[in-house]
Amino acid sequence: MSQLIIVGEIAGAFGIKGWVKIFSHTDPIQNILDYGPWLLTDLDGTKEYKVLSGRVHGNYVIALLEGVEDRDKAQKLKSSKISVSRESFPRLESGYYWADLIGLQVTNLDGVGLGTIEQMLSTGANDVIVAKAERERLIPFVMGTFVKEINVGEGKMLVDWDADF
Repeated sequence: MSQLIIVGEIAGAFGIKGWVKIFSHTDPIQNILDYGPWLLTDLDGTKEYKVLSGRVHGNYVIALLEGVEDRDKAQKLKSSKISVSRESFPRLESGYYWADLIGLQVTNLDGVGLGTIEQMLSTGANDVIVAKAERERLIPFVMGTFVKEINVGEGKMLVDWDADF
């Protein structure tokens, strides 16, 4: 099975006809509608859903899923994580997706290993790398200034960051 990427979470029901409100982790948020099928995971397990319709609604995305016909069924999906296969992402001519950075080994210019990228955070001012080894480090994701080189194929990232930070 291919790598699954969490791209959002069901925030709850929207209206009475089975629509769900979604916190999208994609940028822009409506891109979540381009990936599918969705695998929704909650405490009861994982189930596949086809998106029948969807659109942006304020800061959220709303969607109608196959087999979810009323508010009660939609509300039962609240807090479900939305995952999609990595292969469902459009191919990029250059660059990478954040999902491709997870798991890269981070090393500074002095050759000191700073850990493995556990997640990427969007803070508004600039994005942040969360690298974890013996401790967690937050490194600004600023190409050229702090991030010197990314080699997804080799699983490495080179940063200009002091090991004591």
